[in-house]
Amino acid sequence: MLQFKLVLLGDSSVGKSSIVHRFVKDSFDEFRESTIGAAFLSQTLKLEKHEDVTIKFEIWDTAGQERYKSLAPMYYRNANAALVVYDVTQPGSLVKAQSWVDELKHKVGDQDLVICLVGNKLDLCEDNDTVRQVDMGDAQIYAQEQKLLFHEVSAKTGAGVAQIFQEIGEKVYERKATESAASTAHQSRKPLNVELQRPSTNDSTSCCV
Repeated sequence: MLQFKLVLLGDSSVGKSSIVHRFVKDSFDEFRESTIGAAFLSQTLKLEKHEDVTIKFEIWDTAGQERYKSLAPMYYRNANAALVVYDVTQPGSLVKAQSWVDELKHKVGDQDLVICLVGNKLDLCEDNDTVRQVDMGDAQIYAQEQKLLFHEVSAKTGAGVAQIFQEIGEKVYERKATESAASTAHQSRKPLNVELQRPSTNDSTSCCV
């Protein structure tokens, strides 16, 4: 079974922990306490496009408070995927998410990382659209420009959460499979270097002394 490291980043109270717990435990706690430092969870996922493949996500849910921000590199280092989460009901939330994307691309590089931009708390906008403070179109355009995956979800109802991890799972698996195939092809093209060992002139048992 292939294992992939996934990290969640975003401002405090955007719902990172709620998204993870909806995915891992299919539960929601209205009064969940803020994460301190980081929390670790894991979950297996059967891929839909590759029916015989099951992968395991090792998930690091990081704290969003400013005082813990310096610890983030310790958790996103060597990650295969990242969820950058914002709150669709908070006007400055997307801007803060964009700063996390910039940091990831600068420190890790988008060639080695699948990044998904996630707008959470969609359920709050269903009955009253005036609650929405981040336009979906703006977030979608930004995601396209930065070549990010993009989803709007509700951790409370579960809407869209499974699709996030399914799409990320497909992407990281396909990327790993492509890298593995390229590495195998490169090895097969390397010339075989065979050197015949010549007898030592210092060995009295060798011929031609």
